[in-house]
Amino acid sequence: MSSSPVGPTTFPWHHALSVQGRVVGAVLMRELHTRYGRENIGYLWLIAEPLMLGSIIALLHSGQTAHEGSINPVALTVVGYTIFIMFRGIVNRAEGTLHGNLPLLYHRMVTVLDIALARALLEAAGTFLAFTILYSLIMAIGFADLPARPLMLMAGIAYIFFFSFGISTIIVGGTHDNRLLERLVHPFSYFMIPLSAAFYQVSWIPEPYRHYLLYNPFPQMFELVRYGAFDTATLEYVDFTYITGWTLILNFLGLLALRAVRSRVHLS
Repeated sequence: MSSSPVGPTTFPWHHALSVQGRVVGAVLMRELHTRYGRENIGYLWLIAEPLMLGSIIALLHSGQTAHEGSINPVALTVVGYTIFIMFRGIVNRAEGTLHGNLPLLYHRMVTVLDIALARALLEAAGTFLAFTILYSLIMAIGFADLPARPLMLMAGIAYIFFFSFGISTIIVGGTHDNRLLERLVHPFSYFMIPLSAAFYQVSWIPEPYRHYLLYNPFPQMFELVRYGAFDTATLEYVDFTYITGWTLILNFLGLLALRAVRSRVHLS
């Protein structure tokens, strides 16, 4: 009796995951080269853009002083704004995902999801590197300490990434052949700045406005990020069930939108 074969046929899910990972990696590298090229500082623009924006915002708050027991304003700004840049980048670039990458769909293994995921990962990588550099600098200057709860910090960033990715996939599916929705993407990202709680703590908002604000899961995610970064922050206004539910629903709707738009894409 012959033994069963060992390899991809034994674990088809493992083989499929490996292939999909290589496809996403290849699309990511293509996107990196197409967007930044090799001129001037080349790929370093991936980090330089969010780094410059975050530095300018931090400098604007450098003259403020923290109240006793509160978070340093510079540290609060660096953490909030650099992570918000990830949301803005993923959402704002979603509108042109298909228009600039239609030729890739000629390849059978490349899907719309691969393209959307590669672009989101690229934005997240640049933002996280910029955040790490900026946070290290303000630690050296004395505006911040080491993250108090690193795992919670990473969990908060992960929530914001998947929340942003879910919205971006809905945008990819909804704006491919709808110019009106495409025009609303950038105003939406700016409108989310005051509603995200990236620049303030939820506890600063008086009732009943705080109660209304927390219907939006985004402020709770930023509260989780601050809880991971700062020792004095708390989880008082974070509902893990609520933010997890929102994230799963948005990503599910996004997958449905990508599936629907693929049937409307005609390759000539």
